[in-house]
Amino acid sequence: MPVSRTLFSGSPYLGVYLRIGDKAALIPPSTPASLQRDLERWFSVPTVRSTVHDSEVVGAFVAMNSRGAVVGDEVDDVERAHLETLAPLTVVRARHNAMGNNVLANDQGALVHPEFSDEAVDRIGRALHVPAQRGTVAGLGTVGMAGIATNRGVVVHPKATEREVAAIEAALKVPVHRSTANFGVPIVGACIVANSRGLLVGLPTTPVEISHLQEGLQIFD
Repeated sequence: MPVSRTLFSGSPYLGVYLRIGDKAALIPPSTPASLQRDLERWFSVPTVRSTVHDSEVVGAFVAMNSRGAVVGDEVDDVERAHLETLAPLTVVRARHNAMGNNVLANDQGALVHPEFSDEAVDRIGRALHVPAQRGTVAGLGTVGMAGIATNRGVVVHPKATEREVAAIEAALKVPVHRSTANFGVPIVGACIVANSRGLLVGLPTTPVEISHLQEGLQIFD
């Protein structure tokens, strides 16, 4: 790859529809075969097709790293079977059940929505085999949409405070950068997908934004 631009079903919000990891990628059933092949080639991972909570926005509903995946408790048995081929799966009961929106994780740590219960925080940490802690990005609890994390780096909402950035760096143990994507959209986790080998951005993302995203995630041509 390592950097490309596209749309998903006409939308530039790739992080809402796709979930990419270092070992596998989750894609919705409507994904065109050509895009599936491209994703497997760009990110060097196999893909798994499934809905989550009977929805195509699988990026919003699943959080994962190389060791496990986390989903809310409305997943059905068919979806669970598909997701278990993606990574060891843990179901977490929580009011904020869109785990992709509410968990920012890599293989070193996890930052989670501040309103998660102690039990939910513990289950997320054990599922991903990392320390998990509550936090915010730019004051937002939806940390998985306000940022994107890999094992090389993290990119977050441009209004993330110095205190938040320091907490994220301490939790995930990689450098944190600020950027927008999709021509000025601050919730970068909703706009792009990445793993340690590649970066895929929404079509409106500007060359300047791509440069910032590459620097933050340490992914270069």
